[in-house]
Amino acid sequence: MQYIDPHIHMVSRTTDDYEAMRAAGIVAVIEPAFWMGQPRTSVGSFQDYFNSLVNWERFRASQFGIKHYCTIGLNSKEANNEALAEQVMDLLPLYASKEGVVAIGEIGYDDQTKAEDKYFRQQIELAKELKLPIMVHTPHRDKKNGTIKSMDVLEEHGVSPSMVVIDHNNEETVKDVLDRGYWAAFTIYPNTKMGNERMVDIVKQYGSERIIVDSSADWGVSDPLAVPKTASLMKERGVSKEDIHLTCYKNALDVYGQSGQFNEADWLKEITIEEKELLNGNSVLRGQEFVKKTYSNIIKN
Repeated sequence: MQYIDPHIHMVSRTTDDYEAMRAAGIVAVIEPAFWMGQPRTSVGSFQDYFNSLVNWERFRASQFGIKHYCTIGLNSKEANNEALAEQVMDLLPLYASKEGVVAIGEIGYDDQTKAEDKYFRQQIELAKELKLPIMVHTPHRDKKNGTIKSMDVLEEHGVSPSMVVIDHNNEETVKDVLDRGYWAAFTIYPNTKMGNERMVDIVKQYGSERIIVDSSADWGVSDPLAVPKTASLMKERGVSKEDIHLTCYKNALDVYGQSGQFNEADWLKEITIEEKELLNGNSVLRGQEFVKKTYSNIIKN
């Protein structure tokens, strides 16, 4: 079985992670723009970061047989620096229209401040203008109220729930999200947010419709193999093959495929990689012996 990880921060991960992910069956990833662990101090740092998402990471992933896509947005935490946020908002339309950008995100609330609300709404309007899906970051604190508020705002702006992924769900939020017609994504972290066993229980209770499993692996304690590991546990616990396929592959393809940028044909073929390829004069191997690799991505469910 092949997998998509539709929320993973590969800029924080190593090439060893890419190799392990490909060996585990991950064929495509989506990397959302996010907070880097400390505040950025100038618009140029955002520009360099966005450039890495649409250029270098796409190339680096390709060297391991993985198709890389991204989302572009101003994260909620840094929306509170309004002087800088205004400059970032000017950048977003330039990057959101680039090849491989499948959504505006991850956007939403952190502390649920007025500034966060202001830029959340502006980015919702940008997504509508570009006809892109939206990836919503739900707050870690006061999550249920923040999640409900996010959906209320989206509906004020006339966004169809079918175009929105509400991420970082848990048992407290999932019913509200599904009842209102949104896609419900779950971050599988080893120690916080949503564990593998809890995820299996949710799929058993709610089924697979509009439910998405992702890793959100980043610079903290996290697991880039969370999607295939959760799929394996689902199988062990008696979840159907169809439900595993939907939650760990097909649902992500359906929602982000609405961008016109996320197509199964991009990876559902034999991929031959010439590791001598360079991007701006740089290779992933850095002087090691170049080899040719062939990956067969035929899906067998």
